[in-house]
Amino acid sequence: MNSIQERLYPKLPCFGCGHANAKGLRLRSYPGDDGVVTATFTPWPEHDNGLGFLNGGIICTVLDCHSAAAVMLEADRQGWKPLGDAALSYVTAGLDVRYLRPSPLGDPVELRASVREASEARMTVDVELVWDGKTRAGATALWKRWRPRP
Repeated sequence: MNSIQERLYPKLPCFGCGHANAKGLRLRSYPGDDGVVTATFTPWPEHDNGLGFLNGGIICTVLDCHSAAAVMLEADRQGWKPLGDAALSYVTAGLDVRYLRPSPLGDPVELRASVREASEARMTVDVELVWDGKTRAGATALWKRWRPRP
């Protein structure tokens, strides 16, 4: 089964979720029966924070890009297509990240996202990074409708 990213925006060059970026993370997120979008991410050795744990900037990136999958899936379900020649119909307008515990560098971590509020103008998503049954980082992501400007 193709991921949300591969199905809805396969040519996006985004570092975190774009499958058209050969040097990117290429996240693969999947819808769950319970409305939660999930993914597994395995950090690279280059993602070290200097203390042997996952770098906070990479955590922020995967939370942002995984929340995008939940947003784009909801937009697709609602029929809210990209405007003009935009690859995405929404863009990140805010990301409030909370780092709760160190995240491992070598082990796969789970990403979970669920849309809390959705309208065509904006969406709010709750997203978290989980390892060993504990939330290591969480965020609230605000996404707004992308409107091309002349």
